[in-house]
Amino acid sequence: MTASSTFNTNFKQYLASAKVKGVAIPPGLQDLLLAVADTCSTLSHEVAQGALIGLLGSAGTGNVQGEVQQKLDVIANDLLIDGVQGCKSLAGLASEEMELPLPVQGTGDYLLLFDPLDGSSNIDVNVSIGTIFSVLKKQDPLAPLQTADFLLSGRHQVAAGYVVYGPQTTMALTLGDGVVMFTLNKVTGEFVLIKHAVEIAHSTKEFAINMSNMRHWAEPVRRYVDECLAGVSGERDKDFNMRWIASMVADVHRVLSRGGIFMYPWDQREPHKPGKLRLMYEANPMSFLVEQAGGASTNGDQLIMDMIPTELHERVSVMLGSKEEIERLQRYHSQA
Repeated sequence: MTASSTFNTNFKQYLASAKVKGVAIPPGLQDLLLAVADTCSTLSHEVAQGALIGLLGSAGTGNVQGEVQQKLDVIANDLLIDGVQGCKSLAGLASEEMELPLPVQGTGDYLLLFDPLDGSSNIDVNVSIGTIFSVLKKQDPLAPLQTADFLLSGRHQVAAGYVVYGPQTTMALTLGDGVVMFTLNKVTGEFVLIKHAVEIAHSTKEFAINMSNMRHWAEPVRRYVDECLAGVSGERDKDFNMRWIASMVADVHRVLSRGGIFMYPWDQREPHKPGKLRLMYEANPMSFLVEQAGGASTNGDQLIMDMIPTELHERVSVMLGSKEEIERLQRYHSQA
């Protein structure tokens, strides 16, 4: 596909013509993804208005994890629910902001999971935030919806992606056969294809982590970061740049766009928690995207995509990005 034809392809046209390993995308999945994209187009407008329409600041409520909700967290969650409930192919949905899954009136067998507004603590300071989503197939379409239907490994995902609201509103998507990117045309309200076959370089000179927590990390992570900081005078024999946006969707978008590694590891402040990020709403969809772009994702002990969840809001340590760096981190964890 030429550059000129790429920029003439909108999301609906892409889904209608694309094939995943030679097979057309099922109409029901197309309808669901289009509903998600349309809702994110609306949400992009809401995010951009911010203070002008009184949407900044705390909502005065907490989510199921006990975190303070921003006004836009609540609005984004409601918009996504309303936007997809009419999809006949959808059997149910689950959100980071809700304790339990929500059955819908559809007769299909798709399940949608989403983090409606990742990085929402950055809303008031105008830093990029985003929506992360994942699609599963319900194993027993005829049975009543229950939480167990969602507790599948990341390998069961049939689609995953995110929409990042920044200088441009950009969507990354995988259907299990590579990663593509779209940018929102704010005049037409359509997402337009901008990049095919996104690839993450196997090696990198850039890492993203919250250095203020260094004293709390496990030894393998400290060892890895110490080597990066040592630069050309150390074992790695190259200088590294460090980046940290504190918005996973923005940090992962940077990794997909120009390579690197993102780390949100376990730390000893809350040793009973295996990590801070949510396996089902953040780690799995982002790991699917990164693997499909040639990278890798681990919690230190195993590939995140192989983990079998035991609860809907399970947390996990996340290290993802350039494959050589992830393999090094895995090696350090196994040696420890």
